[in-house]
Amino acid sequence: MRFTYLLIDIFSVLVPFLFSFHPSLKFYKNWRSLFPAMIITGAVFIAWDMYFTHLKIWGFNPVYLTGIYIGNLPVEEVLFFFCIPYSCVFTYACLYVMIKKNISARYQIIISSLLIAFSLFMAIWFHKQDYTCYTFAALTILLFTAQFILKVSWLSIFYNAYLLLLLPFLIVNGLLTGTGLQNPVVWYNPAHIIGLRILTIPVEDIFYGMDLILLNVMIYTGLSSRSYPWFKNQRKAINSKSSLTYVKTIS
Repeated sequence: MRFTYLLIDIFSVLVPFLFSFHPSLKFYKNWRSLFPAMIITGAVFIAWDMYFTHLKIWGFNPVYLTGIYIGNLPVEEVLFFFCIPYSCVFTYACLYVMIKKNISARYQIIISSLLIAFSLFMAIWFHKQDYTCYTFAALTILLFTAQFILKVSWLSIFYNAYLLLLLPFLIVNGLLTGTGLQNPVVWYNPAHIIGLRILTIPVEDIFYGMDLILLNVMIYTGLSSRSYPWFKNQRKAINSKSSLTYVKTIS
């Protein structure tokens, strides 16, 4: 029981980590860009987490913890900010390689603009609920920065990746918030959330997760100028295999 949170961390990253060495992916070659992104983002989110834990906006059930703490956070919570981003950025990188055609820049801007407007509205409307307000304010800033300041072209792939990740997200966060368990691993102060839940998951968690992964991807891609040739080469390799298969078929 006391290893529950630790096991959730381990199993959430195990398969992506093992597949990082797959000869068709070779994702391990991008660690020099990924690890700094995870460390920088992790530092930001751990500081946020420590602050909210101090304010008792959320907390942790010691029954499911090993009892090792870093500051006021259980070590499992700290590991969460490295295990989950690793798995998610791995998924993003795989989609970057496999998706041959992105949605148009116009539609990407439309989707981003709608998300920014929605996030800004939520941050203002629910300004008295700290978790809701901070989460949507952060998402507003991150999306605006990515779309209109940095003018990145990969947001459409990020949106696809995050949609794909929602299923495992619901499983992991469901367990952490008490789905299938006698008590939640992580509890939330009802005064600081809007109270809308998916199963046991506060709806804010979905957008908090988007904050976490988007910041990781922003830094990762910013550091990946050396990795872009890898992406392009992988895309070319996949396209070449597809073309060869097609030629053999018609022959």
